[in-house]
Amino acid sequence: MFFEQIATERGCQSYIVGCQETCAAIVVDPEISQVDRYLAVAAKQGLRIHYLVDTHTHADHFSATCKISEMIDASVVMHRNCAAPFVDIRVNDGESLIVGKLRVNFMHTPGHTADSMSVILPDRVLTGDTLLIGSTGRTDLPTGDPDQLYDSLFNGLMRLDLGLRIYPGHDYKKLGHSTLEKELAENPRLQNSSRAAFVDQMEALNLNAPQHLTEALRTNLSGGKTVAQLISEASNRVPFMSMEEVLSRIESGQPDILLLDVREKDAYENAHLPGALLIPRGQLELRVNDELPDPTRRIVVYCELGKISTLAAATLRDMGFERTVALDGGFKGWAEANYPIVIDTP
Repeated sequence: MFFEQIATERGCQSYIVGCQETCAAIVVDPEISQVDRYLAVAAKQGLRIHYLVDTHTHADHFSATCKISEMIDASVVMHRNCAAPFVDIRVNDGESLIVGKLRVNFMHTPGHTADSMSVILPDRVLTGDTLLIGSTGRTDLPTGDPDQLYDSLFNGLMRLDLGLRIYPGHDYKKLGHSTLEKELAENPRLQNSSRAAFVDQMEALNLNAPQHLTEALRTNLSGGKTVAQLISEASNRVPFMSMEEVLSRIESGQPDILLLDVREKDAYENAHLPGALLIPRGQLELRVNDELPDPTRRIVVYCELGKISTLAAATLRDMGFERTVALDGGFKGWAEANYPIVIDTP
């Protein structure tokens, strides 16, 4: 069995599991920032990814199951309780998938969420956010239930072979893995086996909400895209022009570029690049035909930080302005470099 653990900077863990004899593989809990890494590892090992498994609906980071599925035609797998419409295979407790000559088994372990499940392999368990190293998943987010988590832990996972290694969905201390036996003996949240005490303990945690809670739930339940995804996809198909290059063209006295400011009017009037035309991003599609009659014109779009201008440049290219590029750095970088700006006076 091929097995590789992949971590993000924020401690999210995902796993590539493959049958080396048949070259079949699955990815468990893929995260959007690691898409190229999963594909690169699979290619290096000669594996074909057949399944993309999310152990639950994530509320603190963005799943890559939909994106990878679209790229390589792999099936998205989640528990039957998951509300997401894009799931291809819905599994339930005690069911399994065949990955080459591997049997990948699923145990329903609700509590962190109603659709939480653990993935059982021959010598290890991928516990998602049900059981962490030295902790457990929280139960105060949508569909969480401390009573269900108690059953998932004490009447579910802890009844498996205690020698099994566990690999969690989050590992903030970079410990890698543990065992069921070690967690049962040392995990602070498992030291009192009383249901009432466990529930009281979970309800008293008073944790802060995850940073991207609303966006994560929206995208992970709908299969939609995050703002960062939209910007990343736009930047993959939009060329950029450096601030130094733009400056040299302005200073030439005969610039062959049209500078387009897509910030709001008050920001433009406060300060803008010399000779820039203002079309706020929210009005771009409606005003483009009147303001930009020549689709062959070379346009350099800028905003405050370079993100909105990247989206705007992608939109213009989609509309036929194929020579549109984005300023690399945005107005903020331009001003910090002490490059020339114009301030409109009343």
